Amino acid sequence: MSQTIRPQRDLRPALVFLNGDLLAVPIPLDREEVILGRALEADVRVNDSKTSRKHARINTVVNTASNQTTYVLTDLSSRNGTLLNGQKIRQETLQHGDKITIGEHILRFEFLDEIDREYHRQIHRLLSHDDLTGLLSSRSFFSELRRESGKARAEGRKFCVLMMDVDFFKNVNDTYGHLTGSKTLEEIGYCIMQNLRSGDVASRFGGEEFAAFLLDASLAQALVAAERIRSEIEAAAFSVIRQGRPAAKHHVTISIGIASFPADSGDVIELVEMADSALYRAKREGRNRICAYSELDPEEAKAPLPARED
Repeated sequence: MSQTIRPQRDLRPALVFLNGDLLAVPIPLDREEVILGRALEADVRVNDSKTSRKHARINTVVNTASNQTTYVLTDLSSRNGTLLNGQKIRQETLQHGDKITIGEHILRFEFLDEIDREYHRQIHRLLSHDDLTGLLSSRSFFSELRRESGKARAEGRKFCVLMMDVDFFKNVNDTYGHLTGSKTLEEIGYCIMQNLRSGDVASRFGGEEFAAFLLDASLAQALVAAERIRSEIEAAAFSVIRQGRPAAKHHVTISIGIASFPADSGDVIELVEMADSALYRAKREGRNRICAYSELDPEEAKAPLPARED
């Protein structure tokens, strides 16, 4: 009987997060040495107060005589220790399916082919993004914001947070129905993304509220970006859904609040609250406008603004 020969699968080692903000994310082990820890320079950064700055290391060890490759996990004298399958270790060779615990995070060591890797990426995308707009979920937004604030603090850089809320959105649902309301939110999300630079991050924060943070941006630059978003949404004609199909168009406006790091606060939660406070001041002052938590510095206002990055 003839035997079918299956092609060799391209299996590559990876760590897959089983919990936390990076749930389901596959991290390829494609370097000879990979450091896991809380430090900004760690190869696999784990944002966890119970994780040491340099917590553990994985080394790729090639035996030239046998042509075999092994992966060795070593604890780097971490404060809370490194667990492998529930047991504290100093140094162990990893096997497919092993579970590594550092701090409150669990990662699984696996050999993945391209289909596996794409599957994990899609699962993470479903978990981390809003399914209506494709923007980040609020939880993932905070995760990215914490990560970027750490980098900005270490490198002495500025960034700004925008909180945005669609004005009188209940009227859209009441007048045109929830299908139109959902389509409008989808189109607003797209409009926000189109008016940000590559590298900036946007989120659907909940309901008709959106958020964004602008990297390497002063308050003056954030005001320009916010005005771009506000004016484009004011001018846009949004779809009205009739019997499942777009028909007429309708219009909405948006109010925006801005807070600046580190001028307003160095704490990301407080920064979002400040931007939210500025947003509701914009609502009180008449809607369809932008308010900053703090006054714009006159010298900053004179600084030249960089061109938008596409």
